[in-house]
Amino acid sequence: DVSRVDDDKLSLSQLRHIDSVCAKFEAEHSDAEAPRIQAYLSGATGAERAELLRELLALDLELREQRGDQPQRSDYAYLDDAADQTVVAAVFDTTRVGTEGRSRSVMSERLTLGTWIGPYQLKECLGEGGMGTVYLAEQQDPISRQVALKVVKSELSSQKIIARFQQERQALAAMEHPNVARVLDAGASETGTPYFVMELVDGLPITEYCDTHELGIHDRLRLFVQVCHAVQHAHQKGIIHRDLKPSNVLVTRYDQQPVPKVIDFGLVTAVSEGVIDRSNTEAGTVMGTFQYMSPEQADSGNADVDTRSDVYSLGVVLFELLTGETPLSKATVQSASYFEVLRQIREAEV
Repeated sequence: DVSRVDDDKLSLSQLRHIDSVCAKFEAEHSDAEAPRIQAYLSGATGAERAELLRELLALDLELREQRGDQPQRSDYAYLDDAADQTVVAAVFDTTRVGTEGRSRSVMSERLTLGTWIGPYQLKECLGEGGMGTVYLAEQQDPISRQVALKVVKSELSSQKIIARFQQERQALAAMEHPNVARVLDAGASETGTPYFVMELVDGLPITEYCDTHELGIHDRLRLFVQVCHAVQHAHQKGIIHRDLKPSNVLVTRYDQQPVPKVIDFGLVTAVSEGVIDRSNTEAGTVMGTFQYMSPEQADSGNADVDTRSDVYSLGVVLFELLTGETPLSKATVQSASYFEVLRQIREAEV
């Protein structure tokens, strides 16, 4: 069935590439004009092309309906390859278009709010990362509290992705530091989907917090030093974060004092024996966020990503805290191709 590629047939590098292309497509999708999908399929072949096309079509349908269009299958006749048209037909067969004023692809549906997972009731979707979706949830018994609950994305529930998600859960449980979000619970839903529960960090990204509160250099550095201590703690436990950036460092307040918390170890890698099964962390996989990624991470053939990669990303965060910009600009990331961005990360002087 071309309409749904088995994720086990795609490497994590291919899945990451698909996510990156879809993000670029969405960013360039304007109210005035939808970009042509064909331009985003360059270089993709076989199963990866089919999966990328399916994702782009579902996203295009949703965005077009949000602005009031009524997409028709004939709109995509320019995709004249027979295999591409098979995917188009399958997407239109599995997507309800126009019946509720929006597109609803089966693959992109989130869990219904109000659903119970173990003793936790889902109240709000807080965001999505590479490995899973985070919800605000409430627990009533044995204690009443609000928590952040993370589950594997339904469209990524292959054995490979679940194994990586389990790594994140195990890594967080191994850490105990005031500047790292604590793991409170873990388990599996009735359908077998793993989840874990973290403390709810009600805060702002560190750069946004510093700008909003107009902090001076001294106060910014004081917060940053705490982040460094948290990352050092992870490294001493044999854990690399691999996606350090402002949105993964939230600043909240305790006793009227700002406290940074490092969150989302969704891309963790074990660097010591016995912490995590290293077989689930693939060499040749490009993972991370372009603007904060180390040159080593941008090299898909480099298996030697270690703690120094996190130190590099911390340096970029510090650069942004002090200057308001990143060495690799957002404009460059949005305008250049996927492979050109990786080349600039690897080769451009910082």
